[in-house]
Amino acid sequence: MDFSGKAVIVTGGGKGIGRGISECFLAAGADVLICGRSAPETLPEAGGKCALFTACDVRDFEQIEACVEYAVSRFGRLDVLVNNAGGAPHADAATASPRFSEAIIRLNLIAPLNFSQVANRVMQQQDSGGSIINIASVSTIRPSPGTAAYGAAKAGLVNLGTSLAVEWAPRVRVNAIIVGLTQTEQSHLHYGDEAGIAAVGSTIPLGRMAVPDDVGNACLFLASPMASYVSGTSIAVHGGGEKPAFLDAANAGQ
Repeated sequence: MDFSGKAVIVTGGGKGIGRGISECFLAAGADVLICGRSAPETLPEAGGKCALFTACDVRDFEQIEACVEYAVSRFGRLDVLVNNAGGAPHADAATASPRFSEAIIRLNLIAPLNFSQVANRVMQQQDSGGSIINIASVSTIRPSPGTAAYGAAKAGLVNLGTSLAVEWAPRVRVNAIIVGLTQTEQSHLHYGDEAGIAAVGSTIPLGRMAVPDDVGNACLFLASPMASYVSGTSIAVHGGGEKPAFLDAANAGQ
């Protein structure tokens, strides 16, 4: 896929899944701007190209506008927006404060909506339109104990995309990627050592957790002419999902 001459914004593109997405677009020839509250230690690089960085708290609408304006001033256009920034710490839904829950929903749902709105203004003025990709989570389609507000926000993000795809068609396409368990530089914080990571991966039908490039490649497809008739939908990148717990319980009882 050749994205030469195309301009891409990846929110939270300096680490983890976002970095993988950024590197995939760079390797395909795109000009990439990443944003976050602070600059990463190193910028994503691939294919002889390096991403640009601008500081932006995606929860702040004025900073979103400034980020998009910066991208257009540097690249002359905006072809792809990947709403990747998000996340949530573990919290008990019974005791989480209203302020905490509102902050999680603002980061994972309201921020992508606002960023999409600003990007759409630019894309609607381009003959080639544009593509918006929302990075969701398997928490969208299964229970999310310990991160209930996050799961609800991500489910809302998928539904949001179906509405925006109708409102902003035919010039702008909007899709989502439902991402499963992914191995990043911070995986050890959640799953322990390599043995723990491998054990978690063994519960997935394809035998491993995703890596950031798996998500990046899905983004390339959705942003490419190959997906020119794909809008208002979601793609699950989760290795086949999670094996139903009742199977292990049944096997243990035999």
